[in-house]
Amino acid sequence: MGDMDPTSHSPFHARLPYGRRVSAEPLLGGPFFPFDGDVRVVPLDEPVVPEPPRAGEPGGSDCFYCTEPGRNVIWRDQHWNVRAGFGRIGIPMLAGLSPKEHMTLHTMTPEVEASMGPVIRRVAMAVSRIPGVGRTHFSRWGDGSEHFHLHFLARPLGMMQMRGAMLAAWDDVLPDVPDDEVRANIALVASAMAEGGGQALGAGAA
Repeated sequence: MGDMDPTSHSPFHARLPYGRRVSAEPLLGGPFFPFDGDVRVVPLDEPVVPEPPRAGEPGGSDCFYCTEPGRNVIWRDQHWNVRAGFGRIGIPMLAGLSPKEHMTLHTMTPEVEASMGPVIRRVAMAVSRIPGVGRTHFSRWGDGSEHFHLHFLARPLGMMQMRGAMLAAWDDVLPDVPDDEVRANIALVASAMAEGGGQALGAGAA
């Protein structure tokens, strides 16, 4: 960020202890925190302003969703793609939802905006059909790609310590789900989505 004063961005920025470690104590012993022992938070970096461009933004890398529009797509309709099968997973299902056209939450067309709520519900319900799934979590971060996208994560039935935002961390550390089980779960979700319209593509298009 050069010589720019980090405290100039907002009162929030002015309060942050740059270059120091904050305490992990508020997380330790919490019902959803998956780690114990000597946990240390990394030192806090100063803000980078202006922020580096995301994929799909001017100056950034190419947009994955636009350069490979069919990759890992397991279901699609006129507005949306559902993707899965990105690589190894430790939970029953990890899926992504994105509009077929390049747009952000701020530039979404009225037609796509109107269809977003219903398609989120459909994906969540389709993932919940997988045997052994207790609930479907979904999230939007948006820091990697400008192209709007949501992630859907299947929380295993009865695994109460996996509730909440740390489910993504559990996905990283749990044993790999076997490939044949992943393919069966993807086919089930694609088929369930197609019951309400659109096209199921099974294990995903190349």
